[in-house]
Amino acid sequence: MTTYAITGATGNFGQTAVKALVQDVGARNVIALARNAEKAAKVLPAAVTVRPGSYEDVATLTTSLQGIDRLLFISSQPGGAMPRPEQHANVVNAAKAAGVKLIAYTSYAHLETAKAPLADDHQATEALIKASGLTYTFLRNNWYLENDLNVLKAGAAGQPFVYAAGDGKAGWALERDYATAAAKVLQLAEPKAVYEFSGPAHTYAELAAAVKEATGQDFPVQSISEEAYQAGLEKSGMDSATASIVTGIQDLIKIGDLAGTTDDLPNILGHSLPSLAESIKEVLAK
Repeated sequence: MTTYAITGATGNFGQTAVKALVQDVGARNVIALARNAEKAAKVLPAAVTVRPGSYEDVATLTTSLQGIDRLLFISSQPGGAMPRPEQHANVVNAAKAAGVKLIAYTSYAHLETAKAPLADDHQATEALIKASGLTYTFLRNNWYLENDLNVLKAGAAGQPFVYAAGDGKAGWALERDYATAAAKVLQLAEPKAVYEFSGPAHTYAELAAAVKEATGQDFPVQSISEEAYQAGLEKSGMDSATASIVTGIQDLIKIGDLAGTTDDLPNILGHSLPSLAESIKEVLAK
């Protein structure tokens, strides 16, 4: 009997992955690692065992990973009290110490050629996993459609759809599809070393057209400079540091970090992805 564990189990990605895994292998074979056990009890299937899973506590992580055969390691969010590379090192070191047989890590698209600073922590983590001697598979996720919820909502409300990524493309897909695919890879007898998960590549202009199709709403579409984009964010009340990060995401798409796409995602899911307009309808309905 194979025992599976998922870190970060109470986040949106983690919740979806846990539920998908439970559906396939049964709750008794799934361990959820969570920082907040009370929240986990509310949002996860009742029969799933919850263990402490703070990325900042390597000793507790090592204990929680005892008896785990296959681990889905969901990357943490940057900007925490402990730097993300240190958090990730704790998870990897704990997995090795506990004897985990396979680690699947949610990484960043096209990591060998990625230029954006957002890729740096993922490059370090992949290198650490390779050096650990653990059997691994890297799930290099492109872009979640939900990441652009604000601009989708603006268009749906008839407000200007503003972007600064020029003609850069991203492989938008629903977060639930990325998470479900991660759960399926975890079950494969011999997963590939790398999966490049994405939807078809689209520009922001094409995304705007899909919003119009999905909502029947008309609105102006504005391609502006990064400086104007950041200034607009700050004018709306966003602090300059956050505005710089958000603008930087526009830049990483502009420079082509997310342009290359593959069929790995639909192939693992076993079905075609919904159209961009259908996906937008789902995101806006949440």
